[in-house]
Parts: sequence; C-alpha cells; structure tokens
Amino acid sequence: MTPGFRILRRRHQVAAELVERFRTIPVANISDSMSRMMAGGPRLRPLHAGGGMAGPALTVKLRPGDNLMLHKALDMAEPGDIIVADAGGDLTTAIMGDLMLNHAIRRGIGGIIINGAVRDVDSIRALSLPLYAAGVTHRGPYKDGPGEINVPVALDGMVVEPGDLVLGDADGVLAVPRLDAEAVLAAAEAKQAAELREMAAIREGTSDRSWVDKALQARGCIIEE
Repeated sequence: MTPGFRILRRRHQVAAELVERFRTIPVANISDSMSRMMAGGPRLRPLHAGGGMAGPALTVKLRPGDNLMLHKALDMAEPGDIIVADAGGDLTTAIMGDLMLNHAIRRGIGGIIINGAVRDVDSIRALSLPLYAAGVTHRGPYKDGPGEINVPVALDGMVVEPGDLVLGDADGVLAVPRLDAEAVLAAAEAKQAAELREMAAIREGTSDRSWVDKALQARGCIIEE
C-alpha cells in the first residue's frame, strides 16, 4: 500500500459514553486538565452559527489545494464523526464549501476541521454544523489526489490519531488521545466543579483573592506601601 495515496480502516475509536460526558465541559477546562500543552492552533476558528462539537476523529491528509480525499471521507464518515482534514494550512485554495457541508449534514457528521481554507462563508454561518477552518478564499480546489484517510495528522503540532476524541467550542479545537480520555475526563470534571464553586463565590462576594498577593510575594515582587 503506497504511503501518500491510501485509505485505511479506523480500528478503534473513543467510547460514545465518554463523548457525551465531554460534551458538557468547556474546551478551556479540558485543555487546562491536559497541562495546557495541547491545542489545534489559534488559526482554527469556528465559522458556523454556533454550538460545540465532540466526537471521534476521522482523519484526512490532503495535498494542499486538492479535496478528492475529503470527498471520500465525507462518504465514509459515520454519524457523529468529526472529520479532521489537514490541508497543510494552505490558505490560497478553498478545500470545501456549502455543497460539501450540506452533504455532511445529510450524513449526520458531527463536525469538520479544515487546516486550510473554505468558501461560501455566508452559507456556512447560517448552518449549525460545527466547522472550523484556518481561513477563507473564493478560489476553488482540484480533485486529483493524492491524500490519505485514517492516518495521524498534526494541527499546529497537536497530533490527532484516527478515533481520538475531538472537541470544539468558541475557543477553538482540542484533541484528547483515545487511551487518555478517561483520565482526562476525570480531571476535567474536577476542574469544572471547582470553577462552578468559584463562580458561585464571586457572585456572592465571598471569593478569596489572597492568593494574588501570596503569588507576588513568592516571586519577589516589590509592592510599595
């Protein structure tokens, strides 16, 4: 099987029950629970009407400017899948537009991430299917290949394996390795509970802010009296 032009089978994926539990937690809190070391990059911004995203990754590696393999991935994806397409970050050519997005909606796909550009933004913004992209251009793609499906891809250094958990909200996108999902979930749920307690204290005027001065003193900051 030739590397660079192949379609592989996804052999594992994150459990559906874990996906649903992650769905209720802000991406920022999950990111904090992963030592703040994972991120899909600030260029990947939501272009859809609004709403979060969570599901198993179906990964696509594209030749910049060509979307043949993305078309195939749309036909392969199962309901709830998140298509993660690495087009090399190229912004000179759109990899998809509203026709492909409506096909994705028809197939029940859970969301799409394009490390590249898209077009038909007015139509995309009117739809609720989560779509994250690095840019926008009117210039359309070619359909010649090559490309790969269900191989590891990297988004600004964040590696996504087929079947990993992929999340998104207004703050951006995040991938949780499938084998780490349970541990990350436990940490993220604890983080979320702590933030809810702190928010309640802020609203009640009982939040303890003494930690700020303690942190400054511990770092040797001089505070004039």
